[in-house]
Amino acid sequence: MTDRIEADYLIETAEDPARAAEVIAGEQSSGTFVSVPGEDNEGVRLARAVVERLEIVGEAERPSLPGATPGRPVLARATLSWPLSNLGASLPNLLATVAGNLFELRAFSGLKLLDIRLPRAFGEANPGPAFGIEGTRRLAGVAQGPIVGTIVKPSVGLTPEETADLVRVLAQAGIDFIKDDELQADGPHCPFDDRVRAVMRVIREEAERTGKTVMYAFNLTGEVDEMRRRHDLVLAEGGTSVMASMHSVGLTGMLALRRHAQLPIHAHRNGWGALGRHPNHGISYVAWSKLWRLAGADHLHVNGIANKFTEEDDSVIASARSVLQPLWDDTPMLAMPVFSSGQTIRQAGPTWAALGTDDLIHAAGGGILAHPQGPRAGVEAFREAWAAARAGEAVEDRAQRSPALAAALGAYR
Repeated sequence: MTDRIEADYLIETAEDPARAAEVIAGEQSSGTFVSVPGEDNEGVRLARAVVERLEIVGEAERPSLPGATPGRPVLARATLSWPLSNLGASLPNLLATVAGNLFELRAFSGLKLLDIRLPRAFGEANPGPAFGIEGTRRLAGVAQGPIVGTIVKPSVGLTPEETADLVRVLAQAGIDFIKDDELQADGPHCPFDDRVRAVMRVIREEAERTGKTVMYAFNLTGEVDEMRRRHDLVLAEGGTSVMASMHSVGLTGMLALRRHAQLPIHAHRNGWGALGRHPNHGISYVAWSKLWRLAGADHLHVNGIANKFTEEDDSVIASARSVLQPLWDDTPMLAMPVFSSGQTIRQAGPTWAALGTDDLIHAAGGGILAHPQGPRAGVEAFREAWAAARAGEAVEDRAQRSPALAAALGAYR
């Protein structure tokens, strides 16, 4: 790795792709739409972005977005690089550089940031995950196998006391991890402080009874001072995780929270669909999640196999693999991928087969809470499904020895 920042793009353009790539290089570094005095100075020339590679990969049937140069567009993969000295190891300014005004350039009817590679200086300047996989397993008390989790459902509308009652049921069912829904914030019907105190009272009581402290990720999304105060309450009450919505708090909010936090940060990606849903435009999760790992996220949502949204399985697995891929050999900054969205016992085998590891949180809302025999059987069925996957056993064969799993197979098709 050099001292240059590299970014890979899929470009869709009706212009000459080589010229279009140079337009990005100029717009995102030292150039503008006309020549200006001083652009031949040595420092300015050294600051210019460079098109490192360009490969034509196909054609688009029609422009993906309006307003671009007319004509049938071609598709190309381009790699650009920038000197680190343009911006330093700053995440907010990195985002402005690799994912700024370029999306609005008239040369492109589609433009997608696919991946980034960064100088080691970014690992030295940014906090990264404080707990990651190892710390999360330790606090959750799960040495091996997936961390089996769920989401409080209904998402909103429960009081603090009703939320705590559900948590007691789930704790007694043997769940490892519970999270607030991202929509559950600090409203008057379920104030954050009251919810934390009610839920943690139940978690402490169940921990005294069983010796297991359920990890609960409280959604503290808010302004920076609010997040810090809320974190401190969770810490004081004996909690072991907090949650923030990445898209809502921004990179600087996540950085501020991580530099303050003493607990794992569960990072929810709600809103990413606006960036990544279009195949030829936006920002891939592979690229986007690297920024949040550097900013300090310990857990990163990656959607789930056969999910209820539009993302295909290959994209989900690519996101999870990326989160588990070291950023640098000596500073891996690994995060725990979180599989969720319409997950049931049916997804355990395919997830294991595709990913090849159970270093993940597998969170199922209805997939556990709606089990016909209740949440305890829902948790048991999930564990049995994962045990079958890890053993290379068909889930139907395992179900012959597990009534809970058999009932789940009948309920979730």
